[in-house]
Amino acid sequence: MGTADVEAVWRIESARIVAALTRFTGDFGLAEDAAQEAVAEALVSWPLAAPANPAGWLMATARRRAIDTIRRRAALQDRYALLAADLAAGPAGGAETDPDRIDDDVLALMFISCHPVLSPEARVALTLRVVGGLSSEEIARAFLVPVPTVQARITRGKKTIAAAGVPFELPPAAERRERLGGVLSVLYVIFTEGSTATSGDRLLRPGVAYEAIRLARTLAALQPAEPEVHGLLALFELTAARFPARTAADGSPILLEDQDRRRWDVSAIRRGLAALAKASTRGLGPYGLQAAIAAVHASAPSVEATDWDRIVVLYEALGRVAPSPVVELNRAVAVAMASGPAQALAIVDELIAADRLPGSHLVPTVRGELLARLGRHPEARAELELAARLCTNQRERSVLLGKAAALS
Repeated sequence: MGTADVEAVWRIESARIVAALTRFTGDFGLAEDAAQEAVAEALVSWPLAAPANPAGWLMATARRRAIDTIRRRAALQDRYALLAADLAAGPAGGAETDPDRIDDDVLALMFISCHPVLSPEARVALTLRVVGGLSSEEIARAFLVPVPTVQARITRGKKTIAAAGVPFELPPAAERRERLGGVLSVLYVIFTEGSTATSGDRLLRPGVAYEAIRLARTLAALQPAEPEVHGLLALFELTAARFPARTAADGSPILLEDQDRRRWDVSAIRRGLAALAKASTRGLGPYGLQAAIAAVHASAPSVEATDWDRIVVLYEALGRVAPSPVVELNRAVAVAMASGPAQALAIVDELIAADRLPGSHLVPTVRGELLARLGRHPEARAELELAARLCTNQRERSVLLGKAAALS
């Protein structure tokens, strides 16, 4: 077995291994460190002698590493004795293989990685590291930050969790739904970065987006009765379905009206619609409403044939349950398609007057498009050039500059 095999096993089993280790040791940081040490040992030993049970090998090795660390600390003797006794039972025994317990362990791990005591950056890094199984290098590449920055976020996150005395357990039922919102928010941030990169020379980072989808599927399996979990998964699937048509061979963006809809992923659309149906059982929340909007696009044969009136209504509903300037800006785009650019421009100008999205390239982008449709080309060109200066993604910037030049 080579490096790729080790990485594949780790990607699949990492959450279960770290979760089980955390439950046994009661120390999230120790569990993650021990698991990483086991992976490092696997990279050396597996090419020489492949284990019959790779996941069991990683678990047993990580547990030994954890026990060694506890011994070196010369403390927690009672806990060490308990771990040693459990280790003697062998990798096939013990509670970590209990199918009725392991799902709760993975869910608890998600809640810890997304704990409110952590900074947003630490939540994302820890979730991708300990739940997703990504390396620091992979996370750094995904978010275009230096590897030491990612490592520092992970280290600080583990120290914060230890200092706050965060227990390895599912939150009480009374607060679980509130805390679940934090988990969903982290997954949304990860997916959004993959579906529209905030910086760099690529419009999409599909690997990041698909990792968020994988985590959302895991969460949906662990929390099947939570509609918003299915709503988030539906949003991810329906958005990712358009990935194959969103960029040309050279990586340049293809706008929605120019996309070849035959390239949209039909299987992803079906999965998204199925998840949306589950989300609809008790009324749609913010993620479900966004998924419903994506579903309207997915079912339309063209931009012109899209039910823009329905999209406007859905954005109005979204604005009531989760008001934000971005929702208002997107509503303005839908209003422009349904009722014309003049009415939409009034919405955008209200956002500008209230300074709702300062420094964002999105507002001048939309305003420039609306002004162009109204025939006010000099003003439109100025807005699009402003948007290009504010935009940090090189691919998006090139599109904006091209539109501005076309208005000259």
